[in-house]
Order: sequence, then C-alpha cells, then structure tokens
Amino acid sequence: MSIAENIARVRERIHSAARGVDRPSEEITLMGVTKTVPPDEIREAYGAGLRSFGENRVQEFAGKIPFLGDLAQAEWHMIGHLQTNKVSKAIELFSHVDSVDSLRLARKLNSVAAPDRRIVLLEINIGDEAAKSGVRPDSGELEELLAAAPELSSLEFRGLMTVPPYRDDPEQSRPYFRRMRALFEQIAARESGHVRMEVLSMGMSHDFEIAIQEGSTCVRLGTAIFGERAARRSSP
Repeated sequence: MSIAENIARVRERIHSAARGVDRPSEEITLMGVTKTVPPDEIREAYGAGLRSFGENRVQEFAGKIPFLGDLAQAEWHMIGHLQTNKVSKAIELFSHVDSVDSLRLARKLNSVAAPDRRIVLLEINIGDEAAKSGVRPDSGELEELLAAAPELSSLEFRGLMTVPPYRDDPEQSRPYFRRMRALFEQIAARESGHVRMEVLSMGMSHDFEIAIQEGSTCVRLGTAIFGERAARRSSP
C-alpha cells in the first residue's frame, strides 16, 4: 500500500477507536514519526494531508529540512531524547519539543528560546524503565518542573508524552495509558495558568487504538504509515 493509503487506513482506525468510546476523532492528532524516513516520503505524507511530524534526532532532521522547508503548514516536533548541547540547534529546527525530561533541559530550552516561545510537553517514564528517558510520575523532579513553570517564560507547557514498556499484546499497554490519563487529569486539576494540560501524547503503531480508548489526544505512528524501518534501510 502507498503512504497515502496507509494514512487513510490509519485515520479510519482512529475514527473507529474514538467512536467506540464516544470521542470525536477530530480531537486526536495523527503524528507521523519520520525517524529514518527520507524527505520524499515525508513530502508524500504531507501531500496526503499529514501535518504533524515527529523526529528523534536533531542531526538527522537538520539534514532533511533543506528539502522540506517549503511545507508551510507542517509542524515539526522533537520527540526523542534531547541533549542539552543540542538545544540551540533544536530550537532552530523545531517549533515543538515533546520530550522535556528534566528541569536542567527545560531551563536550557528557556534560555535559548527567548524571546521566541516554544511549546513543550513533559516526557513521563510511566514504566519506570532504567533504559528510557523521562521523568518518573511520582518523582520530586516532576514537581520541580511544574513548580518552575512560571519562571520559564519562553516555554509553553501544554501536556504530557510517554512511551510505555513494549508488549507484544497491546492490551498490556492499557494500565500505563490509564495511569498517564490519571496523571494528566491530576495536573490539569491544579488549574495553573503556566501549565495547561491540552495534549496527552501516547500510542504508537502497535497500540494506538488502546491509547485512544484511554484518552490520548495525539498518536505517534511510524511503521503504520511508512512501513518497517528495516525494509527502508535495506533499500538502495
């Protein structure tokens, strides 16, 4: 199937999952994860109506953007772990940073972004996995980040992002998504003018329908849109 056909099929699945829990599918953003995806395929996805794109690596995207700069309606999101020494370049390339995982990184982003504002999400390590980045949901650092929001005037805190532990059975992701929704609602209930819970980014190609059932407002799909990365890497 073509990329356009894949996108159409995914949108049908999003609509079906949302309808099953009485949610409007229009409130769910489809993001194309374009790690290792060449510019021509990104352009094809854009031509099929996709507008939100997530990249994992600053250097890789820097090599693509000269071929994509004319896609005026595209939103470029940094969704991978961001090292502080790459913040300046990331601010040049991305309007959104969805992977803020420490107060140190937030402060660095704030200092470099000024006076331009950047929309950011807090990355939550919902599975408490040592090999993954993200703030632990019950950690003091999460509280420090939320408390520091008023002083980080160049950042707009708009929500949360997570990657739960991978399970072959997507149903096993449900408890993690449910915990994320609870955390999202808990933070939203504080009614802070500096932290607005608008985006709950969770769900990937193998489990996005479960994520939608549990409240996701943004699903990040790579394989379901662009195919297997291994196949693309082996292509000439």
